[in-house]
Order: sequence, then C-alpha cells, then structure tokens
Amino acid sequence: MDRKFHLAVAQVGGIQPDEDRSTVVRRLVDLLDDAHRQAASFVVFPELTLTTFFPRYWAEDRDDMHSFFETEMPSAEVKSLFDRAAELEIGFYLGYAELTADGRRYNTSILVDSSGAVVGKYRKIHLPGHAERIEGLRAQHLEKRYFEVGDLGFGVFDVDGVKFGMCLCNDRRWPEVYRVLALQGADVVVLGYNTPTEVPGWREEPHAKMETHLLSLRAGAYQNAVWVAAAGKSGDEDGAHMIGGSAIVAPSGEVLAKARTEDDEVVVAEVDLDYSQSYRESVFNFEAHRRPEHYSLIVDRVGRGEPLPVSFD
Repeated sequence: MDRKFHLAVAQVGGIQPDEDRSTVVRRLVDLLDDAHRQAASFVVFPELTLTTFFPRYWAEDRDDMHSFFETEMPSAEVKSLFDRAAELEIGFYLGYAELTADGRRYNTSILVDSSGAVVGKYRKIHLPGHAERIEGLRAQHLEKRYFEVGDLGFGVFDVDGVKFGMCLCNDRRWPEVYRVLALQGADVVVLGYNTPTEVPGWREEPHAKMETHLLSLRAGAYQNAVWVAAAGKSGDEDGAHMIGGSAIVAPSGEVLAKARTEDDEVVVAEVDLDYSQSYRESVFNFEAHRRPEHYSLIVDRVGRGEPLPVSFD
C-alpha cells in the first residue's frame, strides 16, 4: 500500500442463529465488493464475524458450542472470501472463534494480505462478561466461559507495507493495548467488536454505549498517534440488540467516517500515514517524553489498592 490508501470497515447487521456460514460469507463477499468499488485496499470485519454472538447462550457442556468454532482458517466455507479478496487484491481483518487441534478455545482475529495469505494472528486478552449462568437475564455474556485468555500478546504485523496492530472488542477500552501496539510502530490499529446494549453488571444510559465506544477509539488514536478502524456487528441478533457505530478515527482523535445504519454497511476513509508524524514528533514523541521508570505500578499491580508511600523530606 502507498502512504495514502483507502481503508474500509465493514459493519455486519445481525446474524441470526439459523444463518449458516455460507450465507454469512456471501454477505461478507458483497461487503468486500462494495469496499472495492470505493477503492479500498484493506477491509476490517467484526469480531466473531461468521456466526451469531453465541456467548449470549448458556451450555452446561462447553463442547456443545463447538459448532460455532473454526478448526481451520480458511475453512471450505470461508475460502470464497479469501479467494475473492485475493482476486481484488484487498487485504482484510477477520474475527472468529478458534478451536485448536489440542482443544483450546480462543476469540481470535487474523490479518490477511492482498495475496490471500494469513500474515498475523491475535487471540483476545481482555475477556468481558462472566463464566457462570446468571438467572433472570434475557441474554448471557459468557466469553469467560467459552474462551481462554489469549496467549499471543499484542502483535504488530506488516500487511502490504503497512504496520497493523490488532485487538478485539473489550480490548479497545484498555489504554495499555494501544500503547503496547504503538511502541511496536503500529500505523493502524484494527479491531472487531460485538457490543450488546444490555450487558450484565454494566449499567449505562442508552446514549452512553455509543459515547464510550467512540471515546475509547478516539483516545487510543490520539494518545498514540495511530489510525484506528473498528467494525462491529449491529442491530438485532436473536432478540438481543448490538450497537453499530463502526468507525475510522484519525491520529487527531477525530472520527473521519462512521456507519449511519445498523445494517450491512461499508464505511471508507482515506488514510494518510504521514499525518501521524506531527503527533509522533511533538506531544507524543515517546522517546523524548515518556518516563517508564515511573509507570511500574501499571504492571506490578492488577487491581486498585492503597496509595504508594512518597518521601518528600
């Protein structure tokens, strides 16, 4: 890719439990074609793109959920997406549920370059929700039950000459994620998400769901001088509502493009990687201004605690 290129986020409207992967992949190919018509050279798809958001369902036996997982990528059902992307010479990011050969379960995303080759993988680290059934809920949020904490760290990968960093959904709310990716030279941070309007233990005014989502993207972009592109599943999924708001954010913290609907929709913006430089050479010049010797508490302590003693005599 050039220093300037068109980046797309492909929002996916609700996927119902009776939609099979072949049907979903046809929708993704249509979105890919739409992105190509708008001159995009990279497309971001959502988290767990290939099925409905299954962590809303309780299963006593976790193995009963295996039908939602992928044991290979691309599978026979998903290969047409890879083939079409390679034909159009478009790279993409895709989220899915991964079942490894040794039985490990991860909420995973991959980066695919314009030749159709997988060049990066990430497994979700900040898993939200709960692990046990909570009675009285219209929908559960059982990511902690069905997935293990990712074991690959936060990686940055070269995709056709651009350094992409990856995360997934809840990761976008944690500032450490963007900083770790930026310290590795990421140009663009890409992520997929599924954000239900109703989340157990998380009460917000309805408008705040979108506000905190966009605030997380904007802060991550600005404070780290990176581009951020986020694609969500949205609208009604089996009676549960998922917020839309798929967006592309500049290093200035400005939202350049945002989905207008809760349906399948492609949003495109021109990315100028050189635009980051003024931020990286001034207020966010890490080498000149960061003082990591004073940040050790961030890794030494997990939860909130007492103030540290300070000697000022």
